[in-house]
Amino acid sequence: MAPTCLRPLLRYRSFAILFLTPLLLLPLPLAVSTREARCAYIIIIMAVYWCTEVIPLAVTSLIPVVFFPLLGVQTAKKVCLQYLNNTNMLFFGGLIVAISVEQWNLHKRIALRVLLFFGVKPALLMLGFMVVTAFLSMWISNTATTAMMVPIVQAVLDQMDNTEYDMTMMEQATGQTNTVIELGEKSTSESTAVNVANNEQVPDDPRSSEEKKMRKHICKGMTLCVCYAASIGGTATLTGTGPNVVLKGQMNQLYPNNNDIVNFASWFGFAFPNMILMLVLAWLWLQYTFMGLNFKKSWGFGTEKTTKEKVAYDVLKEEMRKLGPLSYAELNVSLLFVLLVVLWFSRNPGFVKGWASRLFPGGEKYITDSVPAVFIALLLFILPAHKPWNQSKSDAEQAEEDTKKQFLSASLLDWNVVQRKMPWSIVLLLGGGFALADASASSGLSAWLGHQMTPLISVPQWAIAAVVSIIIAVFTECTSNVATATLFLPVFSSMATSVKIHPLYVMLPGTLSASFAFMLPVATPPNAIVFSYGHIHVLDMVKTGIVMNIIGICCVTLAINTWGRPMFGLDTFPTWANITTNQ
Repeated sequence: MAPTCLRPLLRYRSFAILFLTPLLLLPLPLAVSTREARCAYIIIIMAVYWCTEVIPLAVTSLIPVVFFPLLGVQTAKKVCLQYLNNTNMLFFGGLIVAISVEQWNLHKRIALRVLLFFGVKPALLMLGFMVVTAFLSMWISNTATTAMMVPIVQAVLDQMDNTEYDMTMMEQATGQTNTVIELGEKSTSESTAVNVANNEQVPDDPRSSEEKKMRKHICKGMTLCVCYAASIGGTATLTGTGPNVVLKGQMNQLYPNNNDIVNFASWFGFAFPNMILMLVLAWLWLQYTFMGLNFKKSWGFGTEKTTKEKVAYDVLKEEMRKLGPLSYAELNVSLLFVLLVVLWFSRNPGFVKGWASRLFPGGEKYITDSVPAVFIALLLFILPAHKPWNQSKSDAEQAEEDTKKQFLSASLLDWNVVQRKMPWSIVLLLGGGFALADASASSGLSAWLGHQMTPLISVPQWAIAAVVSIIIAVFTECTSNVATATLFLPVFSSMATSVKIHPLYVMLPGTLSASFAFMLPVATPPNAIVFSYGHIHVLDMVKTGIVMNIIGICCVTLAINTWGRPMFGLDTFPTWANITTNQ
């Protein structure tokens, strides 16, 4: 129980934070009348609001539009330009493609195909769920992927549980019959036999409690693997999750001449191997925690499928049957999706000239990853969802229909669907973050922060990167991952500039660690979705998530110090990074 004097404060906590925060921080801009202090004043207020969520995150993101111009930090024109810049358009186009994939259930078809391929042995089934979830999270939102996958997991687990229950009841009934026969043969009292048969009492099976415990463990492992794989998979692509897009945007804001060092291809080359490594280690950890590393039992090499496994396989086949054959719309969306990925990878691969520079004069300067994203998004509103020709109709019927209908059917995507499914709050949140980064750079706040961190020059670079990962991994457990990246990445860039290390050496670990929200149900929406199904407790997620965080931090540290070094040239301090110091 809280003390009596604190109860009113707890009751009006949101109101107190909302109004007391600006008042308590007011001496900062009044005592230090500089642009840096005024910029810091707004950033600290927004940080408090983002961490406490006293008002919606998207609403907090709009504060710079009002207060930066009023305090003379940045003009309204420059602030507003950040809310729909190149990076936001890349994210916007990618989300539209993701919405089309969800709209036509293409993600579910992919999921079921892969699960049927992996099989239904316990360890392989978990691996199948994790691979599917991670792959889908690379392209569509982590929340949508989890919301689609968990019901499939639940259906498989429920059917396996029901089958095991039916088998147990049959075995008990068979055992009771044999018992009655044996008692009769031994001339035991008839009343005893009737009593056993009528009351259906059997000796307690010592294995029953162990089986129930094992079933609970499997349910926990199978559901946890989905939310963890969603968070891990989102790190592999530039548009997979919000923090990746924040890094891309803030690199462009803070280092305008960075030669497009972070693009879709370079990010994928760095983050995809890290994702694979994390996924494998997470799978082994979850298998060890909830199933035990019994390879013969879990993997089932050289053994036949049990009844439960056959039933689980039938559930997946039935779900696949309900989807029917591949439709014309699904085929079109699949082709457009593949085309988008190819365009992203081949725009500027780095080792050879991409299509942007070969087909268009000066294309490497004018064309960014947002161009193919929006181009494919436009095609989704143009191409028809159904075949423009009809089959198995007579000429008279065809002629009559042709006069009534338009030349093309409805498009693959409808704007009303986009309006309903588009996470507009994330778009505003990204815009607010870009506005903060731009204002902190132009006001001199970034340079001031960098000078304060000069003593870190004596600390080894790998230690700085590791500490950055730990700080972000802890902070993101209680704050939005996008807000975490937005607040910390400008600080990390200033620190890197002050100690003369490559900015990406600390910004990359910080960005990836923002997605390591494994410990709490409220840390990220996928965790909350899985927790709502009731198989796991908070303590289960905390105990498992601590090790998951350690795995993530170790993998990122390994990645940044091995293949990340030659890929981004992390051993040298780039010339383009001197710009922020000179401002």
